[in-house]
Amino acid sequence: MEDALRHRRPDEDVWIFGYGSLIWRPEFEYVERRLATLHGYHRALCLWSRVNRGTPESPGLVFGLDRGGSCRGVVYRMDSAQVPTFFPQLWKREMTTGAYLPRWLSCATDDGPVKGLVFVMDRSGPAYIPALPEEEILAIVRRASGHYGPCIDYVMQTAEALHQSGIHDRRLMRVARLLAAQRHTLPDS
Repeated sequence: MEDALRHRRPDEDVWIFGYGSLIWRPEFEYVERRLATLHGYHRALCLWSRVNRGTPESPGLVFGLDRGGSCRGVVYRMDSAQVPTFFPQLWKREMTTGAYLPRWLSCATDDGPVKGLVFVMDRSGPAYIPALPEEEILAIVRRASGHYGPCIDYVMQTAEALHQSGIHDRRLMRVARLLAAQRHTLPDS
């Protein structure tokens, strides 16, 4: 964590890029939120979740930033005075499993670029799963559930948060539509 903040002045605010659950559950105080585009990475269900949205026996899938394309998300500005309080919590949330590589990357916003902390996939780690066929993704998301609940809830909450933020992610919206259609065709148990 100290390495990530090493080049930051103590009075400097910190920008954080969110593309998944950070959009609907940031869990830290921020003084500004902007829509942002990150180039060079795209949002993908490419991270095995063996605790939060799945189990070791039946892992779920959660979003990561994989190489290529671009990703529309949000950047949050954390006030410099709040960094000592909230940054360690954010770091623990995002870096506990070691699935991400923290990077300071340029995020384009309507008010100009900001350099934000971005958690990108570590493609060499055991939690990374390359692109799966859509039907396999749907099957995993439908069946997996973990400490924070069903994987399907996570995917649908992310889709709804993107929609409410005015962010269109064609792949995610397609998956969400297919999941929603399946939910309505299943008999109540």
